[in-house]
Amino acid sequence: MLTRTLSDCEEFVAGDHTVLRELLHPDKQAAKVGYSLAHGKLAAGRRSKWHVLKSSEVYYFIAGEGTFAIDGERCSVTAGSMVYVPPGAKQSLENTGTGDVEFLCLVDPAWRMEDESILE
Repeated sequence: MLTRTLSDCEEFVAGDHTVLRELLHPDKQAAKVGYSLAHGKLAAGRRSKWHVLKSSEVYYFIAGEGTFAIDGERCSVTAGSMVYVPPGAKQSLENTGTGDVEFLCLVDPAWRMEDESILE
């Protein structure tokens, strides 16, 4: 059985400037999955850098409020919101609230540094 808690996962700053903790990655745990799952947060008043991934992503927001932009379209996000980002889409998240935006991000196929391009 594979179990982890958020506190088991090392926090790091991603290339887009969000703070992440990888909960599940097939290259790092004995899990026969093709995706990765991370917990992320973005501080109040911050915006992630514009970036593109070769993989698809699904964001599920668990706290805070913000604006998610994908290829020129924008939507508001709050706890309970879900956003799908297709492979190759230009994206950025802006925290418009007073506390951290927190989210879970599923990347399929699993996130790899060489599959991400930071655009700014």
